Amino acid sequence: MNILTYLEEETLPPLSVGFAGTLSVAYTVLYVLPFYLSATTRPSPTLSRDAPSVIRARIRFVSISVTLATIATIYVLAARANASHLDILRLLGWYPISLVDVAKSLLLTAILFAAPILEKAVIESRWKDWLRGQTLHESLSSWIGWRNYVAGPVSEEILFRSLLVPLHFLTPMSPTRVILLTPLYFGIAHVHHFYEFVLTHPHTPLAPCIVRSLIQFSYTTIFGWYATFLFVRTGNVVAVILVHAFCNWAGLPRVWGQVEPRVAIGGPVNRGKEDSESEKSRESKGSLGWSIVYYVLLVAGAVGFQHNLWTLTQSRKALANLG
Repeated sequence: MNILTYLEEETLPPLSVGFAGTLSVAYTVLYVLPFYLSATTRPSPTLSRDAPSVIRARIRFVSISVTLATIATIYVLAARANASHLDILRLLGWYPISLVDVAKSLLLTAILFAAPILEKAVIESRWKDWLRGQTLHESLSSWIGWRNYVAGPVSEEILFRSLLVPLHFLTPMSPTRVILLTPLYFGIAHVHHFYEFVLTHPHTPLAPCIVRSLIQFSYTTIFGWYATFLFVRTGNVVAVILVHAFCNWAGLPRVWGQVEPRVAIGGPVNRGKEDSESEKSRESKGSLGWSIVYYVLLVAGAVGFQHNLWTLTQSRKALANLG
């Protein structure tokens, strides 16, 4: 069922833009505020947000917040939009889940990140660790990894995509405006890191802290646009959760600087001056070669992403028609 077809059956939109916006603000506050209400979740100059105790406590609070927001959204969809149980699952992107759409979404994202994947796998020689599952095990064995690759993507995508998008679709707002507007809540929800950074880095000047926060707001909002686009095009919350986890793992792509291979530790120590200079020359040429390959692939990945954006996100389970 396409959500636009569902809305056409209603004489008037079930919700107003103001009502959906108020709920969105409330959900965002409900998600962030508990971080600062308890001493167990509130960072300080001597307690980092990366401390295991802080991460565990925050995951507990976030789980409660997302659960309450989910209950509220389901109630609104049922009471205000007269949606059936199956309609609600469909609007939230919980059912049915197409594994093909999940795979296509990950493939599209991997195309965009082709250069960073090359850097990690080949240039830094991590592919062997991947095959052994060592990287995955190490990442999920730490609380930081559990937060970045599991708890964060799951809770944020459920709240800011699965809950906020359907609420706005039940208003007079067009699907395009929904895709452009709702990620702003996601970006704003990350602004609180400015306070955390200032608190834990008291000797850092204020200007760099502001710039850092603005950059973080920008790239989280941009990712939010992409994730919301995927969610609307596929109607699949699992797809955006996995894409979110993948992007957290990949990080922001390098857009400047020389790409250098991982330097092996150890090796011969009794080398002459000529051997040392010759080795430095080979390393310099190797780094230049890898840098050329990386940046060519970075551009090719962006072009490939743009070329396949609509094709790889096409799905019969889309929540709205954007084309």
